Amino acid sequence: MSDIKQLISIIVPVFNESESIGLLLDEVINVMSSQKFNFELIVVNDGSKDNTHQLLKQLTLKIKELSVISLRKNYGQTAAMSAGFDNSKGDIVITLDGDLQNDPNDIPLLISEINNGYDLVCGWRFDRKDKLINRKIPSKIANKLIAHVTGLKLHDYGCSLKAFKKEIIEDIKLYGELHRFLPVLANIEGARIKEIKVNHRSRQYGSSKYGIDRTFRVLMDLLTVWFMTKFLTRPMYGFGFVGIISIFISLAISSYLIVLKIMGEDIGNRPLLIFALILGIAGVQLFSFGLLSELLIRTYHESQSRPIYRIRSINSAKQN
Repeated sequence: MSDIKQLISIIVPVFNESESIGLLLDEVINVMSSQKFNFELIVVNDGSKDNTHQLLKQLTLKIKELSVISLRKNYGQTAAMSAGFDNSKGDIVITLDGDLQNDPNDIPLLISEINNGYDLVCGWRFDRKDKLINRKIPSKIANKLIAHVTGLKLHDYGCSLKAFKKEIIEDIKLYGELHRFLPVLANIEGARIKEIKVNHRSRQYGSSKYGIDRTFRVLMDLLTVWFMTKFLTRPMYGFGFVGIISIFISLAISSYLIVLKIMGEDIGNRPLLIFALILGIAGVQLFSFGLLSELLIRTYHESQSRPIYRIRSINSAKQN
């Protein structure tokens, strides 16, 4: 049974999806209305070059729950999702693609899991209807790599069908192309995360906006997320540790060469001398980067009044 006081925000970023968006919105409305959910529909038009804008403008006259955010150009899915998050009012936020491959019939299940106490529920396209070489194999490799590097064990990071508690969304700031790492970013904020199997459908209209080059972008973003996971509040532990090790090795090699020099050996042509010099300079630079990173992180947290912890609940005798 749905809670009529609970507002559900459904966010759909679209780019050149004029053939599918009307059908998708019909499906979403049918599902939400049959379950008697109180909901709003937010479609973010990410600079579409077809007639998506005109179609959505017409649909706003027919669908009272629909709001359309039109971006000035194609900024990418991360920016489109961020625009939807910033303009949503719901207690629970649902995201899904506009190409009809996500099944709106799975939305009530995601909402149910959120109401069971989870902060983020991720869809798992366990029977994915995509091309094997271009999509499924690279995605499988990327999912395993992300799980290994971040420590968050999910089968499918790239599925757009997700449900969030509003407070988790408010804690997450999206940049670049980090939308595929939303579960990892939520995990950094201490979210309770669950993954559930969802239906995945074949693409009926248009073509995929992603190619094999997406794999390389994932790898670059993964480095950013890995650093945030490990060193968001303690960058000195990363740069400083490697810097100190480099300095100690440089000192050890230098001491060895000094002993040889005292014993009368010629050390001018030894490669170890150059190696020690390089390690020493690199160590000092890395240690300095660590100190600068500490200052930047402090500025980042303090300028936004951003705490380094998250409170789930507070219980006291006064509340009883």
